[in-house]
Amino acid sequence: MSPLLEVESLSVVFDGVPAVTDVNLQVGLGESIALVGGSGAGKSTVARAIAGLVTAMSGSIVFDGVDLVSAPRRTSRALRRGMHLVFQDPYASLPPGMRVGDIVAEPMVIHRIGDKAGRRDAVLDALASVRLAPAADFVDRYPHELSGGQRQRVAFARALVTRPRLLLADEPTSGLDASLRVEIVDLMSELARTQDLAVLHITHDLALAARSCDTFMVMQDGRVVETGSATDVLTSPSHQYTASLVAAATGALQPPYRRRNVCTTATCR
Repeated sequence: MSPLLEVESLSVVFDGVPAVTDVNLQVGLGESIALVGGSGAGKSTVARAIAGLVTAMSGSIVFDGVDLVSAPRRTSRALRRGMHLVFQDPYASLPPGMRVGDIVAEPMVIHRIGDKAGRRDAVLDALASVRLAPAADFVDRYPHELSGGQRQRVAFARALVTRPRLLLADEPTSGLDASLRVEIVDLMSELARTQDLAVLHITHDLALAARSCDTFMVMQDGRVVETGSATDVLTSPSHQYTASLVAAATGALQPPYRRRNVCTTATCR
């Protein structure tokens, strides 16, 4: 089966300065890939280029068999309805003057999907899918009435309401405490399985990425310097930069690394 997303030789330049150089990646339905690296590595730029928020200088971004870089704007915009970018800061990404129900419904309004009644049902389903229950209790709340973890769940509900096939999660646990970070990453893993999503998880936190992703891609200075299974990258890194990241995260990493083998009961955490 062909991958849902295939990025080849992607390069992005800002004001004459390379931000991303010759990046290649593939992700299929039901698969979760972690794009890891330190601040300024180019991870978020890759996600934004895929989402069409920044312009690729060269290379291709093939989504569902169509190159979004060379396709007509109308075609690429229609195809990008099948993906959604979840930003790292729910405080900034959720409009403070809008109620939760309107925030989650906004992508459907923008893309003219459904009528008012159908949108409300879809909003309730999306809120329930991210474990905000009972969903009806949340639709009339404002973001400031929610906890940080609840706000990020609303961000995921907004991402899921149009039933995308690709989820781009850019540091989705930033600013949350340790227990909430684990909850959000486990939610991403569950959504990938139950909704057959392709997930690209952008993060600097190897320990969290190891909970949900089987494949790691390590970026440094705009380039991918290492790719491999989570277990191989964490136990036998081949690049010096990867080794330094693993060493820094050693205290938080506990085998086995694959999410499906990690104990999730309260007594194991």
